[in-house]
Amino acid sequence: MSDFEGKVVIVTGAGNGLGRAHALAFAEHGAKVVVNDLGGTLDGSGDGDAADLVVEEIKSNGGEAIANKASVSDRDGAKSIVDDAVNHFGTLDILVNNAGNLRDKSFKNMTLDDYDAVLDVHLRGTGYVTHFAWPVMYQKNWGRIVLTSSTSGIFGNFGQANYGASKMGMLGLMNVLAIEGASHNIRVNCLAPGAATRMTASVPGATFDPKDPPAERGPSLVSPAVLYMCTEDAPSGWVMHAASGRFSRSQIFANEGVKFDADEATFKKLMDNIEQATDMSAAVGREPTRRG
Repeated sequence: MSDFEGKVVIVTGAGNGLGRAHALAFAEHGAKVVVNDLGGTLDGSGDGDAADLVVEEIKSNGGEAIANKASVSDRDGAKSIVDDAVNHFGTLDILVNNAGNLRDKSFKNMTLDDYDAVLDVHLRGTGYVTHFAWPVMYQKNWGRIVLTSSTSGIFGNFGQANYGASKMGMLGLMNVLAIEGASHNIRVNCLAPGAATRMTASVPGATFDPKDPPAERGPSLVSPAVLYMCTEDAPSGWVMHAASGRFSRSQIFANEGVKFDADEATFKKLMDNIEQATDMSAAVGREPTRRG
């Protein structure tokens, strides 16, 4: 019996690329899937039937799925995604926050509208859908949530100040929710994926057709990490990287530093000891502090 047999899963932004791959993978393993997708363009505008097509694909393979075309960045829309899962399937077990958009420009050329539009979908949208899913999982003492981060936020990438800020924000949200969900068996993790999709095809220098991605960079090669983070024995508070069949983990590290008495904590004292204060050779990993 699969870990996902009969589980109810929401995947946002599941009409194309990574989200579609995740939705298909869950359905293949017996889950009932809410396929959310606005059907829009990369900048988040427009509408279409992308979600319907994925639902048809799942059903043609013998699975169960419904479509939801709401925008995660709209509070009522975000609520409708969770409501559809509960009203149609009776509950919600797993939420994969995948929906995203791109408005890449160097920071000096980026408008505040472009800045806000990306934060609205990635960071606020993720928070909105998770907010409405949380009480369902809290009450049943079981839930698995995946937030989609990116190396663009964790390590940085030119021209993506809005995207990088949103994606690093996922780590902060995960760290808090991993603590708050521990007492009710809600486990929260971050995915940092890499794949050939229409989103990465828009990045300068990309040379592939997003409708026919290279097999070694296919979105389906990322989905195993998502499924792992939603299993019965899933970790919580982890950042998992997945790209081209390679799976790994990154973690925050901190050193011991130096400690001065209050009357010694001066700029001069710090400068005299700056090497010890900033030395990372003996740094250790830090994870969210579990409570409850």
